[in-house]
Amino acid sequence: MTILILGSGGREHTFAWKLVQSPLCQKLFVAPGNSGTAEIAENIDLNVTDFEAIKNLVLEKQIDMVVVGPEDPLVLGIHDYFLKDPELKHVAVIGPQKAAAQLEGSKEFAKEFLFRHNIPTAAYQSFDASSLEAGYDFLETLNPPYVLKADGLAAGKGVLILNDLAEAKAELKSMLVDAKFGEASSKVVVEEFLDGIELSCFVLTDGKHYQILPTAKDYKRIGEGDSGLNTGGMGAVSPVPFATESFLNKIEERVVKPTVAGLQRDGLDYKGFIFIGIIKVGDDPKVIEYNVRMGDPETEVVLPRLKNDLVEIFQAIANQKLDKIKIEIDERAATTVMLVSGGYPEAYEKGKEITGLLNLTDVIPFHAGAILKDGKVVTSGGRVMAITAFGNTYQEAIKKSYQNIEKLHFDKMYYRKDIGFDL
Repeated sequence: MTILILGSGGREHTFAWKLVQSPLCQKLFVAPGNSGTAEIAENIDLNVTDFEAIKNLVLEKQIDMVVVGPEDPLVLGIHDYFLKDPELKHVAVIGPQKAAAQLEGSKEFAKEFLFRHNIPTAAYQSFDASSLEAGYDFLETLNPPYVLKADGLAAGKGVLILNDLAEAKAELKSMLVDAKFGEASSKVVVEEFLDGIELSCFVLTDGKHYQILPTAKDYKRIGEGDSGLNTGGMGAVSPVPFATESFLNKIEERVVKPTVAGLQRDGLDYKGFIFIGIIKVGDDPKVIEYNVRMGDPETEVVLPRLKNDLVEIFQAIANQKLDKIKIEIDERAATTVMLVSGGYPEAYEKGKEITGLLNLTDVIPFHAGAILKDGKVVTSGGRVMAITAFGNTYQEAIKKSYQNIEKLHFDKMYYRKDIGFDL
């Protein structure tokens, strides 16, 4: 098969790394890709939301399958675009159709779905600029901390958790009236705070059947001890030590099964990954959010543990034969630590040369915000590289990741030294 991956991050490099291991993958393109994908596939410089350019590429290179990495093209309806075009409809697209992608595209849509299908989640109400006063009133009924979520896509930055009522009201106004997150916060979901520990659950579905991948836990905040600003993710571990067999059974029975059944009942066509953000409250799972693609940096610890041929899995999804696949998982733990540009998640500089990559041993470096320039690997984004290692325990794996990070350097390089600290 000739396959195209859309995206440029560590998630997409991990997909590429896994797909090229398959004898079924004849030729692999990544658009736009990064310095890591350039080593194992052919990068094509195009925008992931430029559907016409993607169509031309698919036809020119005779691509059989498109794997969609990020959420934007899915929420904008790339799968529907392919299905409606007679020249493209034979191409397999891994990712849900537009209506189903609203599970990530709209927080309000997701909450309505959760309540409609009796899936455990936090109580909530949603507001727009015209109902700001009602939003203030609802905040007064809640106990702190207060959770405000921009309804639309805000690149993982649209969630605020605040302890002070006056500050929560000011931020609600800032989101709704002053468009703090642009169009994404023209509507805001306010919900009760759930106190517990979070994990990520990954499900593959072909629309009828599902398979559950290993769980992971990521670390969102920039500072050690989970302090400071939210980021796209600073590291991850898999499996999650506190996710016991009985707890995983509860997730499957109370969350996964009703989610897949709910998609069918609502007529939402879904072929791809469902990434369910879960919080363990006491001994019960509750859903924080849905994402309609793989997580990043969780992909960098989940996919390396998958023993199966990923092309075979994607073919089974496309052909609605996922029930014929037996998922096989490496028993070892995997950990990843994200190296980021100094200043991230706020302003940072690009174009810093990354040295030491050839000195790494017994780890997999997944490139994220890095590109090739004049034969050198240089930084091109905030999250630059994820260093993934295996170990018999997550402590052993994390030690290996950190030992190798000491061999790497770029100007103002930063990483958290406490990934897994809370486990």
